[in-house]
Amino acid sequence: MTSDGTTREPPVFTARRWWLPSAVADELTDVPDTGPDPDAGRRGRSRRTARDWLVDFCCFLLAVFIGLASADVLRHDPHTPHALAVADQLLGALSCAAVWLRRRRPLALAVAMLPVSFVATTAAGAEIVALFTLAVHRPFRYVAWTGGAALALIPVFYWWRPDPDLPYAGAVVFSVLLTLSVIGWGMFVRSKRELVLSLRDRARRAETEARLRAEQAQRLAREAIAREMHDVLAHRLTLLSVHAGALEFRPGAPREEVARAAGVIRESAHEALQDLREIIGVLRAGDPDDAGRPQPTLAALDALAAESREAGMKVTLTNTVTDPAAVPASTGRTAYRIAQEALTNARKHAPGTEVTVTVTGAPGDGLDIHVRNPAPEHEVPHVPGSGQGLIGLTERATLTGGTLRHGPTPDGGFEVRGRLPWG
Repeated sequence: MTSDGTTREPPVFTARRWWLPSAVADELTDVPDTGPDPDAGRRGRSRRTARDWLVDFCCFLLAVFIGLASADVLRHDPHTPHALAVADQLLGALSCAAVWLRRRRPLALAVAMLPVSFVATTAAGAEIVALFTLAVHRPFRYVAWTGGAALALIPVFYWWRPDPDLPYAGAVVFSVLLTLSVIGWGMFVRSKRELVLSLRDRARRAETEARLRAEQAQRLAREAIAREMHDVLAHRLTLLSVHAGALEFRPGAPREEVARAAGVIRESAHEALQDLREIIGVLRAGDPDDAGRPQPTLAALDALAAESREAGMKVTLTNTVTDPAAVPASTGRTAYRIAQEALTNARKHAPGTEVTVTVTGAPGDGLDIHVRNPAPEHEVPHVPGSGQGLIGLTERATLTGGTLRHGPTPDGGFEVRGRLPWG
């Protein structure tokens, strides 16, 4: 597929197009038809291939051979006047010459051959070629009408001009069987070509579906990385904002507090930059499991709570899981992100309140994480873009087979409840 939406011809068709029929080659290279007329639909197509010239020449020789044989029989027939024999041979010669038009106007040629072959026996070969071409290049409805008319004229023709060597019934049966065989052969060739084109279409659809699946996988991967980036950087940047705000509103703070706040800002900025590098490394590497440092799991909750306390938050962590390392990596990572996002939101929307984090669970029972904070003492300005992280965490919990619920409590606070599978 090129940039302008057209399909580029495959190299195999460019190199070996000469041995393909022009109709098949044109379909494989997506050359459009030009109009609804069944005879005019392919006038704008490319020239005959070498195979077409060979087949057309063989069809011409066949028509000429049958015409000459019929002319020889006609010359030895005492019941045929000389003038009629000359006119018959003239029509037969014109019919043989018209065979070269069989690809451009198969329907018109087959219809024209019906009356010509009825009055000229030397045009029988051209009629056979025309019926075969019609069956190959046109739908069945055209073949049915034209072939039916040809079959209906056979008994009338032999009644009008009996065959000198065969009885009437034998000549009719032989001609009917020959006509049906030619039409059946042409329809078989057409079905084979349609099978080739249908296989081509299936292959292209498969390629398109594979490309769409790859694009969808890339989009889902980008969304997952975007959620990861939000979860990681929001926590770090919130710490930066809190300590920078403290330095702004307390310019006369003791030197030790200023130094401690500056150290936390520097460390948080360093961690945020490191996390950003890791995420960009994932984007470049294309494999989240092989890039960057190990992702945090449930065992890192203590460090997360300590980091939040250093930022001035009041955090109470209750973790009853005796062996955090036994928690599956995806479950532990999701639980960590839930706690991290909940602490970040509490820091932004309820500063100064005490946040309780409770983690319980056991193998086979699942893992429960509950983060709750009371209402803030003072009114807190609205933070733009709030709620996006919880939406992403809800999707993340659902993908791991768990659930996540969040909302305000009756006392005006806020809580986040997550339940994740474990074993």
